[in-house]
Amino acid sequence: MQKLLLSFLLLLSSAAAWAQTPPRIPAHDPVMIRQDNRYYLFCTGRGIAVWSSSDMKSWQPEPAVFAEAPAWATAAVPGFRGNHIWAPDISFHNGQYSLFYSISAFGKNTSCIGLATNTTLNPKDPKYKWVDHGRVLQSVPGRDMWNAIDPNLIRDAAGTPWLTFGSFWNGIKLVKLRPDLTAPAQPEQWQTLASRPRSAQLADSLPGDGAIEAPFIFQKNGFYYLFTSFDYCCRGVESTYKIMVGRSKTLTGPYLDRANVPLTQGGGTLVLAGDQNWFGLGHNAVVTFDKADYLVFHAYDAADQGHPKLRVEKLGWDTAGWPVVKP
Repeated sequence: MQKLLLSFLLLLSSAAAWAQTPPRIPAHDPVMIRQDNRYYLFCTGRGIAVWSSSDMKSWQPEPAVFAEAPAWATAAVPGFRGNHIWAPDISFHNGQYSLFYSISAFGKNTSCIGLATNTTLNPKDPKYKWVDHGRVLQSVPGRDMWNAIDPNLIRDAAGTPWLTFGSFWNGIKLVKLRPDLTAPAQPEQWQTLASRPRSAQLADSLPGDGAIEAPFIFQKNGFYYLFTSFDYCCRGVESTYKIMVGRSKTLTGPYLDRANVPLTQGGGTLVLAGDQNWFGLGHNAVVTFDKADYLVFHAYDAADQGHPKLRVEKLGWDTAGWPVVKP
């Protein structure tokens, strides 16, 4: 009887622990936003994966953004694998949700960034409908030394929209957009915000060894903070991803790290790296809810054969104004 009672108590204890710590959901390249009292998470996946939650802990799947891959995308990007769409970015402005996304062939800069919009994120709302606006940017091997993936929308002090994006090649780029976000503004204004040394002998079509990608710009303390991911994602237990940061007083840069090294010269201050429990982590977003800042990212779970999982951690700021992940 005592053994039976002990087993029952252990079962109750395990159930209580599970309720307090829900299992981490699969996620890659996550970004989060809140509508009303519900959080919505967008991730790389078939048609762009969507999850929702009331507490940022227990998540439920929602319908994908696209039931089928946009026709323009399969025509524009040879090697694009069906409906697997990368690295979404969600924002809200003037009553509209804007979702940028990436269409690409892995390891090539044969890539496009597209845009879809909606007036609500709640699939039960009668007004819920994603409207695709097609291609915003495109990179072409042999023509461009940049890669049109990993978009992030940021507005300057005047409210003008800019898009930062990029991966490998010559690094992280910034371009001014039209007010409707559907194309670069005219005349075109481009900036390079960050890059890492790259072997000069490589052909333009190859990404090389300058492993930097996934930009996200966040305004705080009178600075623009540029978060990027160094090294390699997508290798499971062999992933070496880490989150780096630099900052600037102006959106267009120059961005410097804590040691005042320009990010265009390989600089970057470490925010968070992997350990024995998480083999590499990165592709982060930063969000603010109820005056608290959060770092949202994916990491490769050592307890689950290196599969990518969602991580959400509180983000603090030290006395010098640099981001620090709170335990």
